[in-house]
Amino acid sequence: MRFATYEQQHRTGVAVVDETGTLYPVPGADSLTLTELIDATGGLPALLDAGATALGGRRPVPHLSQVRLLPPLRPTSIRDFVTFEEHVEGVRRSVDGLSGVPERWYAAPTFYFANPHAVFGPHDDIPMPPGSTVLDYELEVAAVVGREGRDLTPAQARDHIVGYTVFNDWSARDLQSAEMKVGLGPCKGKDTATTLGPYLVTADELEPYRDTDGFLRLALTAEVNGQVIGEDLLSNMSWTFEEMTAYASRGTVVRPGDILGSGTCGNGGCLAELWGVRGEQTPPPLKPGDTVTLTVEGIGTLTNTVVPGPAPLPLPPARRRGRERPHLKRRT
Repeated sequence: MRFATYEQQHRTGVAVVDETGTLYPVPGADSLTLTELIDATGGLPALLDAGATALGGRRPVPHLSQVRLLPPLRPTSIRDFVTFEEHVEGVRRSVDGLSGVPERWYAAPTFYFANPHAVFGPHDDIPMPPGSTVLDYELEVAAVVGREGRDLTPAQARDHIVGYTVFNDWSARDLQSAEMKVGLGPCKGKDTATTLGPYLVTADELEPYRDTDGFLRLALTAEVNGQVIGEDLLSNMSWTFEEMTAYASRGTVVRPGDILGSGTCGNGGCLAELWGVRGEQTPPPLKPGDTVTLTVEGIGTLTNTVVPGPAPLPLPPARRRGRERPHLKRRT
């Protein structure tokens, strides 16, 4: 099933979307977000039951073309992994000026935490990050956790994934390159926009795409202003979503509504990868007026236009302070 969160006449709702684009509101979800609904139902089987009730009961609301699609869910947290070797190699050359893939990358599915409060819908405008002139898209797929779990095995983790959505990890490459020299990873370079949508597609819908190694063989396409820039397969990931979920749960808890991003695909999944391969910024960085369209087979399409953003408010540089120490009285 495909679940959507929509806005119509200043009211929001959660609905199942059928193959014609008609929305069927989920009974009892009038006051719930999809994240809350997932938590309340306790996993995929109960969510599918709620969706079946929606399809078989209440009158539908208007067609998709008559509502505004919001992000399908408000994440409780966002872990963004980096699982495509080709992407790592190209972006490392572009951002850090280094070749190859760090040996440590092969040891575990590394991730960083992104901002769950900066999530945009599938057709929303995306403002330029303050102070950035080098904006980039990043084509990813995200798994959504549907049940709480801790210290999961990959086999156990499969039952904790409720569905998938398309994920655009917008990146201010100039800010990212500067701040990563501190050694703490990206912060403001990734802090102002993430697009999710257009739907949450339940995990059972994508099982026909699963290959013999457990990867989802989905076609991925990135376009800028109608021109295809990148194409890849999701099955080129180096870890499965179940393995990523297991790693995320190691020593901690994953909860309903947690998002696990695949990391950016290769072969033009972002501009920075191409810049690293080509040694020049071709295609150029995104600018206001550019429209980015990301499509994932079996899930759907995000189409967002870049618009001007606010200017950064000034802050002083770090003060070079003295290193005075407190004078402690000796005990007698």
